[in-house]
Amino acid sequence: MYKNQNLIEYHLVDVRNNKEPKVDINYLSEKEIEKIRNFHKSFSQYTETPLHRLDNLAKHYGIKNIFLKDESYRFGLNAFKVLGGSYAIGKYLADKLGLDITEVNFEYLKSPEIKKKLGEITFVTATDGNHGRGVAWAASQLGQKSVVYMPRGSSQIRLDNIRKEGAEASIIDGNYDDAVRLSDEMARKHGWVVVQDTAWEGYEDIPTWIMQGYGTLIDEAMEQLALEKVDKPTHVFLQAGVGSFAGAVQGYLTAKFGEDRPITIVVEPDDANCLYRSALRGQIEIVDGDMPTIMAGLACGEPNTISYEILKDYSDGYFSCPDYVAARGMRILASPLKGDPQVKSGESGAVGIGVISLLMERDEYRDLRQEIALNEDSIVLVISTEGDTDPQKYIDIVWDGDCASI
Repeated sequence: MYKNQNLIEYHLVDVRNNKEPKVDINYLSEKEIEKIRNFHKSFSQYTETPLHRLDNLAKHYGIKNIFLKDESYRFGLNAFKVLGGSYAIGKYLADKLGLDITEVNFEYLKSPEIKKKLGEITFVTATDGNHGRGVAWAASQLGQKSVVYMPRGSSQIRLDNIRKEGAEASIIDGNYDDAVRLSDEMARKHGWVVVQDTAWEGYEDIPTWIMQGYGTLIDEAMEQLALEKVDKPTHVFLQAGVGSFAGAVQGYLTAKFGEDRPITIVVEPDDANCLYRSALRGQIEIVDGDMPTIMAGLACGEPNTISYEILKDYSDGYFSCPDYVAARGMRILASPLKGDPQVKSGESGAVGIGVISLLMERDEYRDLRQEIALNEDSIVLVISTEGDTDPQKYIDIVWDGDCASI
């Protein structure tokens, strides 16, 4: 494990030889996710997001293949988060109607007769941007209301984008976890429904549904890889805030492949590395205070208790990254090697590519890349979870060199 503020710190875990009982992941199985994906397919906006081959980048780094799933195309919202919020809201409404999710679709739930039967519901959430926009969009599409709280330091354009989806949205004087607590408090006070992508004791159903919603993304990716004649990747890099996305993908891959699953690495900003710290300690550890990372979508200090258990039992390593790692990934994707596609990836979306570039280029990571067997036989999957959700910050980094590499 490195301890240097300019380097990627890491902690590898030998989960493969741990024979202790492990957490159940059947709710993230391919069979279960098929139901969720069918629900998403009922949206008129649904299309699979692209899976790009970065063949020349892979060749440059001496890796067999690099595949990148590009979520900037998701539902016109520039990020993957809507998959979780929309499914959770759909599942909540189906339950209120006494129906299984397989018995409803998006058009049915937004129909005037169903809206009349359900009445007016207000969904409330905390967000750094993308999740709140997805919840606001889904609530609006279904004729319901939404309230969104954002942490101190959130960008104005992300706030404006959420308001454009019809939400009552504001930036509070507190961090992300304070915004989560405020959402819960206001829901109790006003009878609203919390749609949060993290869990705590007594609040687990909706976070579980959100994680299942994210399963659509990795199910698509596996189908797309099969078309490329790839049975499975050897390595998957998963960025994490509270860990819901990483836990959902990890759970799906474990349910599908068992002990033959890919090597999975959880990647966080070093200003908000609650899962990395928790892995070091062997139990949940919370990061307090402001989290001034450029990776706004990952600036979360308290792990989702559900996804934490999945990652603890099945993930192979945890990386804690300085901001320049994500900025470097953004620039690599924005200015690709000739023949590779250009990808517009935001701060939280590009950190996986940034990690791979540094691991393969720099001598100080030679032992680490050997430990995780990242080499000429590797087939790597990364997910660009967002596009330029803060366009001005994107320009500052990609055009003007903010957060230059060290």
